[in-house]
Amino acid sequence: MYKNIQRWTRVSLVIVYLVIAAGATVRMTGSGMGCPDWPKCFGYYIPPVQAEQLEWKPNTTFRKGNVIIDKKRLLIAEKTFTTSESFDPSLWKPYTKHDYAIFNATHTWIEFINRLLGALSGLAILILFGYSIKWWRKKPIIFIFSLLSLLGILFQAWLGKTVVDSNLLPLKISVHMLMALLLVGFLLVVRVTSKSFGLSKLPSRKIRVLLYATFTLTIVQIILGIQVRQFVDTQVIRWGYDLPQFWLAAPELNFYIHRSLSILVIAFNALLYFWAIKAQIERIFIRRILWLIGGEVFLGIAMFYFDFPFATQPLHLVLATFLFGVQLYWILRINLHRYDLSL
Repeated sequence: MYKNIQRWTRVSLVIVYLVIAAGATVRMTGSGMGCPDWPKCFGYYIPPVQAEQLEWKPNTTFRKGNVIIDKKRLLIAEKTFTTSESFDPSLWKPYTKHDYAIFNATHTWIEFINRLLGALSGLAILILFGYSIKWWRKKPIIFIFSLLSLLGILFQAWLGKTVVDSNLLPLKISVHMLMALLLVGFLLVVRVTSKSFGLSKLPSRKIRVLLYATFTLTIVQIILGIQVRQFVDTQVIRWGYDLPQFWLAAPELNFYIHRSLSILVIAFNALLYFWAIKAQIERIFIRRILWLIGGEVFLGIAMFYFDFPFATQPLHLVLATFLFGVQLYWILRINLHRYDLSL
């Protein structure tokens, strides 16, 4: 009955998580300004691969919007024209949203892949919304959250533009990340409400309360982790990417709260595991949760004590989003079963 809804919700979730992973890779590699304009990249749909492509050349055709780097500044072609033997400044206007004018082919293509995945996620969610329209009377919750997903991905695209225009302002990057989690939440609601299933046994009230408490702790930890990452971003600007040993040499209070709360997260989820075992309810979710928490703790230790080994930052972020998704999915399944929302 919900075959197309389920298929495109699944596809959308997979691509959104790929976007989150790609975004984390962009931050890890410092590729956020690999494409200094938006939505194109140096004024092209397919970005350049060599610095020479961004140089002014005589007897060369430039199309409106194409970008060149001249004297450490970005210049934009105001119309389509062919250059003469000498440079004519009247045909170009300066890019005024920021003063970042550096080309790095690796950074450019990492950022371009991130944007390409973002566009694919938007297409998948648009198709999902199209299939949801016929359910707006029979099961409006599917239509409503499909619409929210579509609006959410459009808002994400706009946020991506503001991040680039601000030259990677840490606060805007953090909002961008939180919006991605909200988008995952919207899609999970569609996923759960379009499936007909029952739980083998409904968890007791104390287990549900503990699950809600652990989920709340996860959200708090994610918010604190984002704040720590904002601090790390400022330290990266100060020390550079070659001196990771100084990024957390003198951390702010948020870091210590984030680290200490991890003990409470482990304790609460361990208790939830023992209660779930004792009650003989579905254990697949709590097992996945414990594995994800274990991975999070391991990566956190590695980053702090071993100076941010390669890929630990993006993996830490991606595991946190998986943890958020698994916990929310379990909560939604429980409440779907309790209130019998499935058809």
